[in-house]
Parts: sequence; C-alpha cells; structure tokens
Amino acid sequence: MTLRIVIADDHAMFRSGLRAVLDAQPDMTCVADVGDGYSAVEATRNLRPDLVVLDVSMPKLNGIAAARELVSSGGADLKVVLLTTFDADDHVQQALASGVSGFVLKSLPPEELVTALRVAARGDTYIDPSITRRLVPRLSDALLPRAPARSTAPGVDRLTAREHEVFLLMGAGFSNAEICDQLYVGSQTVKTHVSRVLTKLGLRDRVHAVRFAHHHGLIGQNDTSGL
Repeated sequence: MTLRIVIADDHAMFRSGLRAVLDAQPDMTCVADVGDGYSAVEATRNLRPDLVVLDVSMPKLNGIAAARELVSSGGADLKVVLLTTFDADDHVQQALASGVSGFVLKSLPPEELVTALRVAARGDTYIDPSITRRLVPRLSDALLPRAPARSTAPGVDRLTAREHEVFLLMGAGFSNAEICDQLYVGSQTVKTHVSRVLTKLGLRDRVHAVRFAHHHGLIGQNDTSGL
C-alpha cells in the first residue's frame, strides 16, 4: 500500500526537497505540498491523505494549531508529524498534548526522516531521540501525574532481566541503536525485546513507555545508575 502524504511548510525550497525525497520512496507519494496551516487543513479534508507533515512555524495557522485541528477532526487513521528547526520545550509538550504521531527536527538525515514517517504511519509515535532524552522527565510530568513513590508498576514483574534492562533504557530515552551499544547486542535482538516489553506492559509505543517509567518512578532507581 502506498502512503499518501500532505506536506506543509512555508519554505518552498525545503518543501520541494522533502517532496522529492518522499516521492522517491517506493511506498510513499506526496499528494500535495502547501505553505501554511490553513491550506494544510483544507488539503487534508479534500484529499484525505494517510499522513500530514507540518512545519511548526507557519503563517496564518501554525503547525501545532493545525495539528490540533487535524487530529480532532481527521479520524483515527490520519497521522500527523510535526517538523521544527528549534526543539523548544514548550513546542514539544504542546505537540504531544495535541496527539500528533511524531515530532522531528529538520536536521534529521533524509533516510531517518523517512523512517520516522513510516513509524508514525503504522500507528506508533516517533520523537527525535535528541529531544526525548533531554525532555523525558518534564514530558512525563506534564502528560501524566506521577504515581505515589511506593506504587507497583503493573506488569514489570513479568519482564525478564534483559527485558527490564531494555525497558529502563527506553524509559531514559535511549534509541534502539543506543540500547545496542549499551547492552552489546544486535539490532534485531533489541527490536524483539522492545516489542515484548510493550506487549507485556500493555503500552502502545516508546513514548508511552517513557511516560509509564517516569509515572511509576522507575527511572533513577539504583539499578539504572550504570546506564
């Protein structure tokens, strides 16, 4: 199945470059590229794409406001990813609160951006790793109240020792590649552990794993001191 995408960015050169990258993918096609948030909302309503890529800073209607509109009215099948040049803390928190499926820096290499869009399209949430690790404590506090210090995190006792290690690294904002380096295991092994962790804990994606770990006070425990 081909992923149908709308791009919205007020910089025409970036927009055309991104469109060329996406149209070069065998499973992607750009059905429209526009220069402001209002046009993005209109194009989405008319063309019904699978994914909308929005720049945070746009005239008329900024990306975060457009994302809120699209997420609230576009249905569960529509995925929205925000792009930004500056990883301002308030932008990240507003983006996640709006329900977007991704928040990505424009400095991300093209192949990684394509990967981020595929992650979002399949229903997971992709947050640029450089943002995640720096902001996880504040993001988790802002999005989910912290449980009492002595509460038991449901499902954690079902994890194997290795899955628990992977879970704590996920909760600390480490990417799969960084977990490979930390634990000296292969990428496929890490992917398997990540999948099992999410399944056992009943979590949708990595962002929910971060929120879960911080909500239950699991990050910063003694057994993470060497990570």
